[in-house]
Amino acid sequence: MIQITRDALEPEKITAQVRCDTNGAVLTFLGTTRSATRGRRVLRLEYEAYRPMADNKLAEIADEMRQRWHVRDIAISHRLGRLEIGDISLVVAVASPHREHAFEACQYAVDRIKQIVPIWKKEYFEGGEVWVGSQEDDHLRKLEESAAARQT
Repeated sequence: MIQITRDALEPEKITAQVRCDTNGAVLTFLGTTRSATRGRRVLRLEYEAYRPMADNKLAEIADEMRQRWHVRDIAISHRLGRLEIGDISLVVAVASPHREHAFEACQYAVDRIKQIVPIWKKEYFEGGEVWVGSQEDDHLRKLEESAAARQT
């Protein structure tokens, strides 16, 4: 199951979709909105996507997982729109006969989603906002790293 939605994600329902008697391992990853990033207090996040390309890329990742780890049961759900602190933005559920494959495939999916899926995150924090991964975000990150280096 591949899903991109503006609705709140329900990890239990998503995970239930991958459970079956042939799987001894069921692993669920939850990506949640944290309250701080790089020393800044985050107020909320906003996600946007380029659809249907994002749907196609998520399906591509699931196919890659099936080929590399021979896992059949995969569910990936990503939320769009405004998210508050503690809200779930991503659920990846993987089930396989053995735990090693479930762990490896799940981590691969999370990393790959960040690499190739056209879903963008905007952070709203005290004193401003920034699209994560943008040139402005990179500039802020370099300034913060430079300031931290001077303090050590």
